[in-house]
Amino acid sequence: MTEATDITVPQHVAIIMDGNGRWASRRQLPRVAGHRAGVENVKVIIERCGQLGIQCLTLFAFSSENWRRPTTEVELLLELFSLALEEELERLHDNGVCLQVIGDREGFPDKLKTRIEQAEDLTRSNDALNLIIAANYGGRWDVTEATRRIAAAVAVGKLSPDEITEDTISKYLCLTQLPEPDLFIRSGGEQRISNYLLWQLAYTELYFTDCFWPDFGTTEFDRALERYSVRQRRFGMTGDQIELANIPASSIA
Repeated sequence: MTEATDITVPQHVAIIMDGNGRWASRRQLPRVAGHRAGVENVKVIIERCGQLGIQCLTLFAFSSENWRRPTTEVELLLELFSLALEEELERLHDNGVCLQVIGDREGFPDKLKTRIEQAEDLTRSNDALNLIIAANYGGRWDVTEATRRIAAAVAVGKLSPDEITEDTISKYLCLTQLPEPDLFIRSGGEQRISNYLLWQLAYTELYFTDCFWPDFGTTEFDRALERYSVRQRRFGMTGDQIELANIPASSIA
């Protein structure tokens, strides 16, 4: 596909890949077929991000609440994740993708945890695209873990309560080394963020679509970028201030 025109390319896109099960049900297929189709579409979006020069792509693969799903479906999702790591790792590495997995890994099978570590180690120095997979992740878990670590630092005298600022908290959260998401996308028709990157999405532009994830290809992705491009990101300032100073949105922190 050719380069999209007249769009502002965000540094960081975060996506909730929703609608795999409903995509399959409408085709009278088992839910597993939808999840497999969703994995295939991940490859399409990763490639498109590389073409456009997007720096970071964060995908919500498995939430901390997804353990409530039927056991067979949970096992399938974890198996698909493990298989995708095995089959796609070399291709990601060859294309300069740095892979990072955020979330609580303790509940994962040992085999999956080992594959995650191997993938992160292999791709750590790559810089073409930062691909972050949120697995067994929840925004409240992220903030809770950060709070515990800050409390531990205070307890041993490494940090004073008076020194705790928003920047301090941010440094203890997941994604601390990356720019916060510019654009959040959720496929599948739901219009909520579902405990995803609660702190990091504070000033992120939100885009919702009825399109199910397996059908959310490059055309739909480019449409989301086009909608993002016409929005004015003000970060607490007025529109007049932004226009008067001619400040690019990407430079505002």
